[in-house]
Amino acid sequence: MKIGYFLSSEEFTPAELLEQARGAERAGFEALWISDHYHPWVDAQGQSPFVWSMIGALSQVCSLPVTTAVTCPTVRIHPAVIAQAAATSAVLHGGRFVLGVGTGEALNEHIFGDAWPQADVRLEMLEEAVEVLRKLWTGDFVNHHGKHYTVEHARIYTLPDTPPPIYVSGFGPKSIELAARIGDGYVSTMPDGEMVRRFRENGGGDKPCQAGFKAAYADSEDEGMRIAYERWPNAGVPGELSQVLPSPRHFEQAAELVKPEMVRDAFVCGNNVDAHLEMIDKYAKAGFDEVYVANTGPNYQGLFDLYQREVLPRVR
Repeated sequence: MKIGYFLSSEEFTPAELLEQARGAERAGFEALWISDHYHPWVDAQGQSPFVWSMIGALSQVCSLPVTTAVTCPTVRIHPAVIAQAAATSAVLHGGRFVLGVGTGEALNEHIFGDAWPQADVRLEMLEEAVEVLRKLWTGDFVNHHGKHYTVEHARIYTLPDTPPPIYVSGFGPKSIELAARIGDGYVSTMPDGEMVRRFRENGGGDKPCQAGFKAAYADSEDEGMRIAYERWPNAGVPGELSQVLPSPRHFEQAAELVKPEMVRDAFVCGNNVDAHLEMIDKYAKAGFDEVYVANTGPNYQGLFDLYQREVLPRVR
């Protein structure tokens, strides 16, 4: 299994994200995820730099492959623009770039005042957006007049030798089956073997499956849980609320119902090597090929040291 590091754009400044990328490479992580947000989930996270600027900067400070986890190419940014951004990113990273895509959240996509589509419509829009991306990556002039998007006389001139792979995020049956049908790989955050099985049996075959989890490194489990609960109480918000709530303020209101122990279940808290290995093993047993760990809070160097010294050698 490939072990990567997850750069949380919602929580760290551009300089901190670059510092983490360098630290992850030195520690022996094999790849990077980076989140794409307009807003953080809650104000305690406090950041949200523009992901495409960050991806360009990452190409200058480390050589690790980068995957967006994930970009929504349907509402906030037109897929024709995402196609150009992803093509340039693939060139800058020497082909070591994967465009991870999903149907997004109202938190980031509602900012122009457009109605937030229902889930089935969002899946329909994502499928058409992926079609637009791939048309533009041929290097030809493209005219596309679809149900959701129009592109006229558009050509991307700066292209990598090979179009970037598109990995598709999915959690429910319909989105997983769409990922299997149109994706070059699959993205998830849950160590659920049934999701991987559904992806592989509906056309995904042996395509790569990526997933990620969060940690809160600290000197004790209790201190890690305190940090996790302070920074990411939204990790305990259930159901479809994460897709439909429109602002950090609304997530903070929903998170008032979240208890610390609910966040504990979503994080690896503290510095116990076996706890980190146990979480990685859950994803391995579920059938994922790659797993990415994010550190919340200020102690990311401690996590890098722990993984370099004890976790990564034991995984390998």
